[in-house]
Amino acid sequence: MSDTATHPHERKVYYPPQQAVQSARISGMDAYRALCAEAEADYTGFWARMARENLQWQHPFTHALDDSQAPFYKWFDDGRLNVSFNCLDVHVQAGKGDKTAIVFETDDGAVTRVSYAELLDKVGRFANALKSLGVNKGDRVVIYMPMSVEGVVAMQACARIGATHSVVFGGFSAQSLRDRIEDAGAVLVITADEQRRGGKSLPLKAIV
Repeated sequence: MSDTATHPHERKVYYPPQQAVQSARISGMDAYRALCAEAEADYTGFWARMARENLQWQHPFTHALDDSQAPFYKWFDDGRLNVSFNCLDVHVQAGKGDKTAIVFETDDGAVTRVSYAELLDKVGRFANALKSLGVNKGDRVVIYMPMSVEGVVAMQACARIGATHSVVFGGFSAQSLRDRIEDAGAVLVITADEQRRGGKSLPLKAIV
């Protein structure tokens, strides 16, 4: 007999520390319910406001939703932005370059902290490396890497130059990796020599 108890109708409420509440973008349940009500009343207008207030656009959109060919919807289709810029540059330009962007713990417990400014520098250099290899906007790139700071850099660098990235789990076999490369029509595979997991060294580059 199992000792596991199930509670299908359990309703637990966890109250965050006051400091977390004060620094949160949504200050409480009343504010959350107000946002929900706004979205339900006018979801197109709601998401247009969110996009204008929270993202920086290279070319602002003029309409939020094109539903003329429903169920194939297009959001912000005449707008243009850079995802990587919104993830990194905006924080550095706001004077938060020294703030921690990533806290990464390796398999052996070592901890690395990377600031927004450091991450932006790494991403910029990697993006230039991708362009020097002939990767262009619209190309597909497969990322076959361990969980690491470098994996994040690779994803951000692809976004920065407009390339689509596909992350393939590092435990997949050579055949599974090949299938995904061919399905995506990838022009490049980004990998590492190995990954460490559970105290073991698992090859990556050799599989590629």
